[in-house]
Amino acid sequence: MKVTEQTGSARQVIRVVVKTLVIVVAVVLVLGLALFFGQRRLIYFPDRTNPGSIFDRNGQDIQFTTADGLTLKTWQINPEPDSRHVAVLYLPGNGGNRLDRLGVARDISALGYTVLLLEYRGYGGNPGSPSEHGLLDDALAAVGYLNSEGFDSAHIIYVGESIGTGVAVKLASVEPPAGVLLRSPFTSLADVAKHLYPWLPVSLIMQDRFETMKYLPDVTVPISVLAGRADTLVPFEQSATVAQHAPNLFSFDAVDGADHNDAVWFGPYLASQVDDLARAAVTR
Repeated sequence: MKVTEQTGSARQVIRVVVKTLVIVVAVVLVLGLALFFGQRRLIYFPDRTNPGSIFDRNGQDIQFTTADGLTLKTWQINPEPDSRHVAVLYLPGNGGNRLDRLGVARDISALGYTVLLLEYRGYGGNPGSPSEHGLLDDALAAVGYLNSEGFDSAHIIYVGESIGTGVAVKLASVEPPAGVLLRSPFTSLADVAKHLYPWLPVSLIMQDRFETMKYLPDVTVPISVLAGRADTLVPFEQSATVAQHAPNLFSFDAVDGADHNDAVWFGPYLASQVDDLARAAVTR
């Protein structure tokens, strides 16, 4: 009788353990699927509001069409009064829209540059949804537009901001410009995710990886790297690694006390860094 009771009790324990394991596996599976299919909502934070016309004497509303048929609207800031006949393609980060970068675009244009503020798909009233492949298509279309406006590759500078550095490096590997400026670059987006979410299996589930170190060896034009030593989003060490492995490093400027989205990155300081690179990289 005691043996039977013990056997029944053991079976009950096993059933409870198995049931618990099934529940845990089911919860993990559901959370994993939700994270996999919803991960882009954790990467891209677009302000979808259309900021409208620039209404400015040296600003210009423009649009161009991507390879997959999306018509993107954005702004071009023209130099006034003197032009150096060099275009700056500004590749923004993962948040906001073009209105947030208008100030730095004006600062760059004031130094004699035509600035094209790329507004990605899904941002600023544009159709579509952002993805790594989509952002590259948007950037390629922007380069095509600048070419049609008379700027060849030898007279274009790419400026990448945060996630835009991943776009800039991959873009430069297939469409080399005169030079590339990377502000707060990372070794890969997966590496950033590991830093921010060390408990998640990001290497297994990430779709948009922005593998900077994979494409960096193919970028032989002059590269400037800017990074904040107090960056709480992209570790400073990752930006330093990018600079260390750049095939043709023009400059590496580490800004003491600067966090990821501080005002220093959106004003005259960044404009002066673009100017320094352009003057060295663009030959007449």
